[in-house]
Amino acid sequence: MHVNDIHANTNKAPRLVTAVKEVRTVKPDALLLNAGDVFSGTLYFNEFLGQADLAFMNLMKVDAMTFGNHEFDLGSSAEGHKALVDFIKAADFPFVSSNVDFSKDPIFDGLFNTKISKTPKNSNIYTGIVKEINGEKVGIFGLTTAETKDIASPGKITFSNYIEDAEKMVAEFEKMGVNKIVALTHIGFDDNAAMDNDQELAANVAGIDVIVGGHSHTQLDKPVVVDKDEKGAAKDTTIIVQAYQYSDYLGTLDVEFDKNGVVIGHAGKLIKTADKAEDAEAVALLKPYKDKITAVNEKEIGVILDNALLSPRTSDVGYVPGTSVRASETILGNLITDGMLAKAQGYVKDKKVIMAFQNGGGIRAGIGAGPITVGEVITVLPFGNTLATMELTGSELKETFEISFKDYPKESGGFLHIAGAKVEFDSSKPTGQRVVSIAYKNEDGTFTKMEDAKTYTVATNAFTAKGGDGYDVLKKAYAAGRATDLGLSDWENLREHLVSLKNIIPTKIEGRLVDVAGQEPDTDLPGGDIASEDFSGTVNAPKVYNGDVTVSVTDVASFENVTVKGNLILTGTPTGNVSFTNITVKGNLNLSGLDGAIFDFDGITVDGETIL
Repeated sequence: MHVNDIHANTNKAPRLVTAVKEVRTVKPDALLLNAGDVFSGTLYFNEFLGQADLAFMNLMKVDAMTFGNHEFDLGSSAEGHKALVDFIKAADFPFVSSNVDFSKDPIFDGLFNTKISKTPKNSNIYTGIVKEINGEKVGIFGLTTAETKDIASPGKITFSNYIEDAEKMVAEFEKMGVNKIVALTHIGFDDNAAMDNDQELAANVAGIDVIVGGHSHTQLDKPVVVDKDEKGAAKDTTIIVQAYQYSDYLGTLDVEFDKNGVVIGHAGKLIKTADKAEDAEAVALLKPYKDKITAVNEKEIGVILDNALLSPRTSDVGYVPGTSVRASETILGNLITDGMLAKAQGYVKDKKVIMAFQNGGGIRAGIGAGPITVGEVITVLPFGNTLATMELTGSELKETFEISFKDYPKESGGFLHIAGAKVEFDSSKPTGQRVVSIAYKNEDGTFTKMEDAKTYTVATNAFTAKGGDGYDVLKKAYAAGRATDLGLSDWENLREHLVSLKNIIPTKIEGRLVDVAGQEPDTDLPGGDIASEDFSGTVNAPKVYNGDVTVSVTDVASFENVTVKGNLILTGTPTGNVSFTNITVKGNLNLSGLDGAIFDFDGITVDGETIL
C-alpha cells in the first residue's frame, strides 16, 4: 500500500484508515509506504506541525517514509528543523533517505544512519532498510528531489545526485543477497527531467523493481511499466506507482517475482477513500485536533473590509452583467494574483517574475464586509493549490490568453485573472485571434509590450501550470521541465497579502483586462525620459505617450504632433526660438527646469497647470 503528498489533509484520515484496515484484513503482511510531503498545506499543519498526521500514521502502522521537499519548509525559522526532528522522534516507523545529507545540522545527530539496516529501529533515518514479506527479503531506499534546495528551506542539509545514489543502493542490496528492491521517492513522476523524476530513475538505474513515488501529485490509476533503458534497449521491468494527493486515494500494488528477483507479474489500483466509511477509532483520535481547527477557522486575520470582496456568477440573484469572476476582472482576483506575484518574486531571486495569473474557476467564494476570518480565506481558495513558476515565451503567453478569452463573454472556469501586466483583447474577433497586446508593468508604472520570441518568468497555480482547464500550451511547457512548483499554499499566500495591505483594500478594478472591441488599436508609447529627436510625431502619425514625459529642448527648433497622458516636463537650455505645434498635455506642463528664453506656447494645450 502507498500514499503520497498528504499535505496535512488530516480531516480525511478516518476514511484512509478504513481503507488500510480493509486491505490488511485480506493481506496482513502488506507494506504501507509514505512517499513524503506530510508537512504543509492546511491548518492542521500550521497548528500541530505534523503531529496530528503522525498520530494517524502510527495508528495505520506505516512501515517506512521518505522525505518530501515540504518536510524541510521550516529550516529558516527560528527553531530550524525542530518540528521535523520531533516528527521523526515520535514516529513508530523508520525513514529512508539515501541522497540527503543531514550530517551538517547537529539537530539530527544520532538520528541518521549511513548503512542499510536489516533490523531498523523506529524514529531513525536510514539510507535503506530490509523488510521481510511473506518470507521474502525486500530492500527499500529513499530519494528526495534536489529541487528542495530551491523550493524549501533545507538550511545545512544537502542533496546529492539521485541516479548515482540509487545505483549505490542497488549495489549494496545485491551484495546483501537482496534482489527485490523498492525505491520510495519524492522526485515526481514527470517533473523536470534535467533535475530528477521517476521515469528517468527507472530507465537509468538497473535493478529497481518498484518505484513508489510522490511530489508531482500524479494520479496513476494503473501502475506504469518501464521496460526500456535510457538508450531504448530492453531491460528488466520496473513498476512505477503514485496515488495522487491529500489522502484521496490509497494505492495498492501486488508484485510477483521469479527466483532471480525479476518482476514477472503485477496488479495495482487506487482505492478512492471518499467511498469508505470513517473508522470509529480514527474519528475519536481526530476529534481534539478537529475541535482546535474549528476554533482557528473562526480566528480573525487582522483585516477588516469596509466593502465585501465579491466573486459574482451569472447565476447569482441580482447579478450585474460584466462582473462574473469567470469572465471579468474582479478586485478579489486582482488581490489573489497580486499576492501570487509578490510571493513568487520573493522566491525567484535572479529573474523578474513579470506576471501572475489565476483561473477564475478556482476562486470559489467572496468575502463579506467586516473582519476577515481564516475560514473565509480558505473558502475563497479551497482546493489546496500551490504556487508554481513557469518559463514561457511571449508567443506561448499569447496562446495562453487566447484560451482564456475563447468563451468570452460567456463564463469559463479557465478565465484568467492577472497581476503585473495588462492584456488587451478584442471580443469581436474569432476565437484564437482575440489577443491584441500583452504588456508587463515596469517599476515606474509604465508598460513594456511582450515580444513573441522572448522568454519570460510567470507565476500561476500548479493546477493551471499542469494544463488544467484545457491549457495545453502550459501542459507542454510543464512536461518540458519549464515549471517549478514552489509548494506554497494559495490560501496562505492570499492571507499574507491581505494582512500586508494593512486594511487599505482596493475598491475598484484597475483595467488589467481590457476588451477593445470597437476601439482603435492601442498605439500608446510608454512615458519616461524621451530623446528630443524621438519625441515628435507627424500629422498622419501623432505620438501618444502613456505616462509622464521628460524631454530636453536643447538644440531643438520645434516639437509637434504629440499627446502626453500625464505630465510634460521640459528641461535644458534652448539655443533659439522653440516652437510647439499640436501638443496636448493631459497633466501639468512643468517648465521649472528650463534655462533661458523660450517662445511661442500657442501650440500647447494643457489640461492641468503650467508650472514655471
